[in-house]
Amino acid sequence: MKREHIRVSPNWRNGCARKDCVFVITDPTAHGMRGMDVARVLTFFSFRLRGKQYPCAVARWFNQVGDAPDDQTGMWMVEPSSIDNHAHFAVIHVDSIFRSAHLIPVYDTEMLPAVIKSHHTLDIFTLFYVNKFADHHAFEIAF
Repeated sequence: MKREHIRVSPNWRNGCARKDCVFVITDPTAHGMRGMDVARVLTFFSFRLRGKQYPCAVARWFNQVGDAPDDQTGMWMVEPSSIDNHAHFAVIHVDSIFRSAHLIPVYDTEMLPAVIKSHHTLDIFTLFYVNKFADHHAFEIAF
């Protein structure tokens, strides 16, 4: 993989907002998902301090559910992280972002209302699979 674009846009293709999810390296000594967390990038920014530029992102964290992939699907599960019932946000350095992550909502047995569109899923669902089948790179790291 030579280059990958992580996108954050208030009007993606003149439509709804787009805020990509990413794998963030949180423990470089651990392999696969044990060394990474999933976050949703809300914005990119940079600042200069003492002559050095720091490229950063504001991210909303997801917590891993359990300490191993789901038995039925083989995929890790995550849920939006919160602290005292408030969303857990952080400013991270862009160098800690490993690559994009694709999340699949865990659906209930009932049909979704027609007003629910794909751009709503990360905001309304509370449990997701980390899609290791998105491409061969994801398959290699989300084990």
